[in-house]
Amino acid sequence: MNPIVLIPSRMAASRLPGKPLADIHGKPMIVHVLDRGREADIGPVAVACGDIEIVEAVRAAGGIAVLTDPSLPRGSDRVHAALSALDPQGRHDVVVNLQGDLPTIPPSYLRTVLAPLSDPGFDIATLVAPIHTDEEAALSSVVKAACAFDRGRAVSPALYFSRVPIPWGAGPRWHHIGIYAFRRAALARFVALPESPLERRESLEQLRALEAGMRIACARVEHAPFGVDTAEDLERARRALDPQRKQSI
Repeated sequence: MNPIVLIPSRMAASRLPGKPLADIHGKPMIVHVLDRGREADIGPVAVACGDIEIVEAVRAAGGIAVLTDPSLPRGSDRVHAALSALDPQGRHDVVVNLQGDLPTIPPSYLRTVLAPLSDPGFDIATLVAPIHTDEEAALSSVVKAACAFDRGRAVSPALYFSRVPIPWGAGPRWHHIGIYAFRRAALARFVALPESPLERRESLEQLRALEAGMRIACARVEHAPFGVDTAEDLERARRALDPQRKQSI
């Protein structure tokens, strides 16, 4: 595999406007995410930007930024557009889509998400972490994955994703982490597909891939990183990344 990491980012966030440029100890949040991608050391890293302000911030930090059409509806579309601009020759056969609101993600997770694609039967790989409480399972903001890791398997096919607690009955439940590793051809096929019925119903774009017959693999990690969506999340990220506290991520 020859991966590239692309981080979709835009300013239009309803709950925390301008969040890619939110200051975290002297650096915009998007630069912290860029740093996590670099620290993973799996390939080149770039930001697929929806706004010129993000381009300027990334380039000021020595990063690679691509300005994409601001009308593109989703991060996956932005990633595909940036990939086409950065690598028209098709040298990179795997694309890691890293969300731009995960400044505390462990870099090792980007390496973990690549592992399932060693199996040629999978088109897309993603991550899940254990759900520990009924309260977490009940949150609609926590996306659940129907998958199973019996007999100590490290990888499981994803059968479904939902905002309600699934599957039914006793046993572990899995918190889906929105990081994806796409085979390049799978990404091109995915963004060309129309929005699917279950995708609209659950507001989860990965269901478009499943409805089209694409195979998604889940790799498990210990903890789900938190995304920055609110002012409270931003303060939590500042605490976690405080160099004075020397907390590891």
